[in-house]
Amino acid sequence: MRQLFATKSIKVLHEEESSANQLRRCLGATQLTLLGIGGIIGTGIFVLTGTAAANHAGPALPLAFIVAGLGCTFAAFCYAEFAAMIPVSGSAYSYSYATLGEGVAWFIGWNLVLEYLFAVATVSVGWSGYAVSLLDQLGLHIPSALSSAPFSTPMGQESFEIVRTGAIINLPAVLIVAAIGTICYIGIKQSALFNSVIVAIKVTVVLLFILFGVSFINTANWHPFIPPNTGQFGVFGLSGIMGAAGVIFFAYIGFDAVSTAAQETVNPQRDMPIGMIASLIICTVLYVIVSAVLTGMVSYKQLDVAAPVALALDQYPGLHWLGIPVKLGAVCGITSVMLVMTIAQARIFFAMARDGLLPPFFGRVHARFKTPSVGTAVTAITAALIGGLFPVKLLGEMVSIGTLAAFVTVCLGVLVLRRTRPDLPRPFKTPWPWFTCIAGALVCFSMMLSLGNATWMRLLIWTAIGVLIYAFYGFSHSKVLAEGNGGAAAPAPSR
Repeated sequence: MRQLFATKSIKVLHEEESSANQLRRCLGATQLTLLGIGGIIGTGIFVLTGTAAANHAGPALPLAFIVAGLGCTFAAFCYAEFAAMIPVSGSAYSYSYATLGEGVAWFIGWNLVLEYLFAVATVSVGWSGYAVSLLDQLGLHIPSALSSAPFSTPMGQESFEIVRTGAIINLPAVLIVAAIGTICYIGIKQSALFNSVIVAIKVTVVLLFILFGVSFINTANWHPFIPPNTGQFGVFGLSGIMGAAGVIFFAYIGFDAVSTAAQETVNPQRDMPIGMIASLIICTVLYVIVSAVLTGMVSYKQLDVAAPVALALDQYPGLHWLGIPVKLGAVCGITSVMLVMTIAQARIFFAMARDGLLPPFFGRVHARFKTPSVGTAVTAITAALIGGLFPVKLLGEMVSIGTLAAFVTVCLGVLVLRRTRPDLPRPFKTPWPWFTCIAGALVCFSMMLSLGNATWMRLLIWTAIGVLIYAFYGFSHSKVLAEGNGGAAAPAPSR
């Protein structure tokens, strides 16, 4: 019990940051904001809007984005306080280690692996759907056996069964993850530059869809705005809005990925809060508008496809000319999400290896590129396999519940630290903490509850696997307990 509640002092975290940082500092507020937008805009608009509208919210999808955005806003303020106070690469994992103890930190770190690793896989499936649609329009056909998941779940949110589809592998998903992994392996500066170009393209495409799609809205598609509940919780009605919010919450996780780049930021205390909050506000506005236009153009009943925006454009001859630019923008946009999530996951591995909770090879830094090379390679290989085998719905819900668990912990962690360590310098303070933190935790937890029994069961299985890894490796290799509950800085992983 002593070890489970052992915390790592913030002084040690800062000492590790200043004396053992092997990563290259080159990011500012603008790059972090673009990194956040790169992580947020992608699958949420181009893929999960269709699934959430068809299976949960119907035309009320904009309300679901507002609920999810509200929960994210509360969480973002809490993240910003932690990120400015503890500017290290471990994100919520490191924040939990400093406030709630090693046991909670492991749970959150393991859920961040679920968040980022599965996010790369999920987004690769969406990328595949748009890439196949774009190539089809250009006259190049990829057979469904090589562009679909060989495993799926039956219709229905509560199903825990996995069935075969007859496909071989989703090859485009595998190939794009391999390409993104290579870019992230080469360097953070190159990755940030690539991301900035991609963000410019996809924001332009989103604005084009809004400007031209609004003329093709059929208001009959908005009625009833909130379809009556089917008798199953989370399937239309008010509970359906919450169910949709839980699914599309996945679309917002890019802002917290910004916090994993702290050790590569020039002035993290100032720039990280700016990057997280600015990217979240910009993307929430775009999400609400796009979802309203999409459900106005096409009946929500038709949107349960891998490329809903492409489907909407294909139904109107007057918008066929916009099909290729939008699909190209979707492909680019989803690419940047994978880039950001791969960067984030590799740095979570880096932080956990630094603390001894994962084997030290996860913390190796490439001598030339100054990136966590082994963590990046493991992320890419694992995500490629998962994305090549499983469908977007199953993966998206797993990512959402892992993310929400991390957000609940961060919101509560801010309150804990305000009570236990009021003396700590806070370059950024969460406004109205007793309201903001509690509201953020409640909204995020209510979205977790809306995700259904099957998703919770998968979370429990994932957690059980994490407990076994901690019990048989992390517990005995923890550097914090060995050095007196964080009384001295643990050395950084060897190269």
